Amino acid sequence: MAVNTLFPTDYQLHLFHEGNFFQSHELFGAHIFKDSNNVYTRFCVWAPNACQVRLVGDFNNWNGEGYELQKVNDEGVWVIVVNQNLEGNRYKFEIFTQNGERFLKADPYAFYAEKRPNTASIVYSLGDYEWQDAEWMNRKAGKNFLSEPSVIYEVHLGSWKKHKNGDFLTYKELADELIPYVVEHGFTHIEILPLVEHPLDISWGYQGTGYFAATSRYGTPNDFCYFVDQCHQNGIGVILDWVPGHYCKDAHGLYRFDGTHLYSYQSEHDRENVIWGTANFDLGRGEVQSFLISNALFWMEYFHIDGFRMDAVANIIYWPNALGEKSENPYGIHFLRKLNQVVHDVNPHFLMIGEDSTDFRNVTTPVQYGGLGFDYKWNMGWMNDILEYMETPPFARSHVHSKVTFSLLYAFSENFMLPFSHDEVVHGKKSLLNKMPGDYWEKFAQLRLLLGYMFTHPGKKLLFMGFELGMFSEWKDKEQMDWHLLDYEMHEKLNSYVKVLTKVYKRSKALYELDHLQDGFEWIDVDNKDQSIFSFIRKGKKEEDMLVIVCNFTGLSYPEYKIGVPKAGEYREIFTNDLEEYGGSGVVNKKVLKASEEPYHGKPYSINLAIAPYGFQILRPVKKRKERKSNGKEKVRRHAVGRRKREQA
Repeated sequence: MAVNTLFPTDYQLHLFHEGNFFQSHELFGAHIFKDSNNVYTRFCVWAPNACQVRLVGDFNNWNGEGYELQKVNDEGVWVIVVNQNLEGNRYKFEIFTQNGERFLKADPYAFYAEKRPNTASIVYSLGDYEWQDAEWMNRKAGKNFLSEPSVIYEVHLGSWKKHKNGDFLTYKELADELIPYVVEHGFTHIEILPLVEHPLDISWGYQGTGYFAATSRYGTPNDFCYFVDQCHQNGIGVILDWVPGHYCKDAHGLYRFDGTHLYSYQSEHDRENVIWGTANFDLGRGEVQSFLISNALFWMEYFHIDGFRMDAVANIIYWPNALGEKSENPYGIHFLRKLNQVVHDVNPHFLMIGEDSTDFRNVTTPVQYGGLGFDYKWNMGWMNDILEYMETPPFARSHVHSKVTFSLLYAFSENFMLPFSHDEVVHGKKSLLNKMPGDYWEKFAQLRLLLGYMFTHPGKKLLFMGFELGMFSEWKDKEQMDWHLLDYEMHEKLNSYVKVLTKVYKRSKALYELDHLQDGFEWIDVDNKDQSIFSFIRKGKKEEDMLVIVCNFTGLSYPEYKIGVPKAGEYREIFTNDLEEYGGSGVVNKKVLKASEEPYHGKPYSINLAIAPYGFQILRPVKKRKERKSNGKEKVRRHAVGRRKREQA
């Protein structure tokens, strides 16, 4: 292999500068090449306003003399090929600016980095991990995610659980402990707070420096491959929180990379993100588009990630510092459409989830139909409304009745995900349990009710770690979760409730098959604000998959409560939050409920049932024997009997 063949081609450089080099991570950064006689390490960096770039690291005692990079085009791409295998060596780029400044910068495309507080990049070869998740990848490709159940467990790896001395669990240790826990509780996915390399623990990864480097806090990139692989082998999808809108301003990172604002907007007003003290990416610049879209494909390809939750989409759609009325950012909107189109062209089953708090239209409409192209949008309106409703004292909830009803006016305008994320249980907002008013018992009863309502409301589900323990304290990012709570009866019972609730949800097609369509939901009684009792129907693709849901948002119980139902026959209570084994008062409808031919609530039939204080109930029509198909088991049995008779004859 001739050394000159390791230099970028004119076509690669053209694509990079116009914003269409979506494999730019294969050119930039540190890469090792071998031929029959030699091993080379090539370094490539974009620094158009530098007057000189030198490579420094362990291999030259951090002295860049003799390690000058060659500028290969007028747009400022620099390359050096070192005739050594530098795998595992630390390095940085020494950049001399046209203003006489000198910077030591980490590699924007590095695949690995030192553990903080150290900041050097590390030469690391990816692609040699032997994946064992082919079955998962094939199965995922055959499913329509919109019609599948999704219960996502949002996790901050650094504070889910820790060693006794306060050290983080490694990726491999998390694979051994977190994955079985997630499986046991019935979650379908893990969503991880950002894993891009970042200098400050308390930024939770939202202010990154190394977008291509899985943080070294928990191990090596191959260790993270192992974690994802084990998730997939256990049937768990992996979603990463991803931040393409802004980045931190630490000296070794992207900020003023070559003495100028290379990765961010040139105007200070547009560049400076005053809310977070970060810099906004220049999403209109071709090289930045190549960098970010390559980064998305990189995590998909090398780490088999199943989706991104994209942070702060509102600050991409609109200019962050706009005064008065919101001002749309055409560069941000174009970037989102381009990104989602490219990602879905590469992998139609990859999930793109937008955390968008605005009323911008068509967020989950495909790009070809004029939308932004996301698969899901976080339903921030539902989250804010239902939490405000639940934090209202039960006797006053009749005055905020619309906080429950309003979400169904727009629930099918987008493909929504219902989030109770880390943002809702930190910075003085209190834990989910502690948001509930009332005494000790009432708090647990209302949390069970809230979770039941969430799991039966249209939309996929996301919950931040700790809710399942009934934590009274809000999230403490420097400490592990309050695991000791499981030694207490009510907390252990809540944990059991969550496990059963997820199972009921996943085996009930009516609760997820038509999440995104009006056909999957119908109110029974939406107007009973005096008693704060809501009833509604959830439907699957098949008529027999229908369920009736009843939610009582006050502490009053009712021995008999009448609701309308759409079908004749008998109904059975298949789930309630008031079982004593969950910490409830034991109000249960043990017998079947026979529908009378008395119209009610606009339905042709009605039933009477007992309702518990803060009760949540799921009712299902009792299928007659002829209607039961047991997933085809009778057909299989008939075929088997027929075969035996033929053999005997």
